[in-house]
Amino acid sequence: MPVVLAIESSCDETAVAILRREAKGPARILASEISSQIDLHRVHGGVVPELASRNHSLHLRPLIEQALARSGVELGEIDAFAATSGPGLASSLLIGATTAKALAAASRKPFLAINHLEGHLLSPFVHHDEVPPHTALIVSGGHTLLLDVPHAGHYLKLGGTRDDAAGEAFDKVAKMLGLPYPGGPEIEKTAKSGNAAAYDFPRSMMKEPGYDFSFSGLKTAVLYTLSDRDPAGGQPTHEDLPDLCASFQQAVIDVLLAKTLRAAEKSGHRAIALSGGVSLNRALRAAFQRACEEREIILHLADASLCTDNAAMIAFAALLAHARGQSSPLDSPIDPNLRLAS
Repeated sequence: MPVVLAIESSCDETAVAILRREAKGPARILASEISSQIDLHRVHGGVVPELASRNHSLHLRPLIEQALARSGVELGEIDAFAATSGPGLASSLLIGATTAKALAAASRKPFLAINHLEGHLLSPFVHHDEVPPHTALIVSGGHTLLLDVPHAGHYLKLGGTRDDAAGEAFDKVAKMLGLPYPGGPEIEKTAKSGNAAAYDFPRSMMKEPGYDFSFSGLKTAVLYTLSDRDPAGGQPTHEDLPDLCASFQQAVIDVLLAKTLRAAEKSGHRAIALSGGVSLNRALRAAFQRACEEREIILHLADASLCTDNAAMIAFAALLAHARGQSSPLDSPIDPNLRLAS
């Protein structure tokens, strides 16, 4: 029954988690601690790398102590230490990776460098006995990635974003509309009272044969719509805002859903997993649930606490890698541009 302590510090969330893999059954989250920096970065309209790394350094040790206390596990009982090695902000990744390596070296236990995207991909299965073959869609602030997953540890890239990721598009459009950071939740909240058919925004690359995504054209279409309505560059009126948000949101959902369903059909998998921060969007979840029910496809969704950046998903990925006999050298580098699959 191995126990793993993992650290996640790829961007602006400092997180520590401790997981135990039982001899039979799913993994158990013994502790999952997160220190959010949203309020710190909101005043800047986005993440400031220097502030993020400084706050990782400030909060990481207390979070480790808190996780150990909450889990009831002594440091000497940890079987392996893990940290996110990329992708992410270099200055932030270094804080978590260096700390996990130091703990591993001092304890003479294995260290595992974990891909942040693998953590997201596996997050819907943290409470499952196994990871079944499936089609995976990761949608977050910096990534939109569609993959074929025959089994854990084996990932085949089907498509990715050619420009803005879905979450990035949400944040940029929200800024255009005068909504606060982070923009995704604000657009979702505003869209609830809007008409998704009010504006006919483009669904890019829908007719192309591949599985890549592009949301920059959609973002530009929103900008042109705002310019047409008010050449002076003013913000949309209270009456227009819900319709703009709902129409934009629906355009994103339509593209994500259509490409994922097409990929699942081609692969023959009868399961789809949706993960990443954008997967918290209720309209997106509902659209996937309806479509999967109609096609008798099993939909795997991560718990809300596992959708945004967290260390439990990193610890779970590390547990599976540890079970396969894998480990990483202590001099393994961080990689801000680390890929999950080519």
